[in-house]
Amino acid sequence: MLSVDAMAADPKFLLDSNIAIYLIGGHARAAGQRLAECELGSVVTSSICLAEMRVGRSDAELNALGIMLQRIDVLDFDAAAAEAYARLPFKRGGFDRLIAAHAVSRGLTLVTANERDFAGIDGLLVENWTVEGADA
Repeated sequence: MLSVDAMAADPKFLLDSNIAIYLIGGHARAAGQRLAECELGSVVTSSICLAEMRVGRSDAELNALGIMLQRIDVLDFDAAAAEAYARLPFKRGGFDRLIAAHAVSRGLTLVTANERDFAGIDGLLVENWTVEGADA
């Protein structure tokens, strides 16, 4: 019998903090539906996003986050992500640049509701799952 890890798909999407926060708060029906349609392992998040997601959350939200993280792996921000970060053009939003660099370094599509914050970053694919009917 194969383990869940052996059957898991390769990562394709990296959830930005805002999408995850919408999901744990129950405020993103379209994103929740899109996530449910994805293969196990195909959606991940960044350790940078996890740090943002944990700040200022209620016990209920932290519980919902824990449940979500049973389905979504957290990727460590590694040396490849640091190198990608160093190549990105300077713009506001240090966390956004770190998250973008992490997605670029892994070849993942970033799922965010703040598309404008990530515009103009070479090599970064972005999707907004908060829009009804959003497709991959």
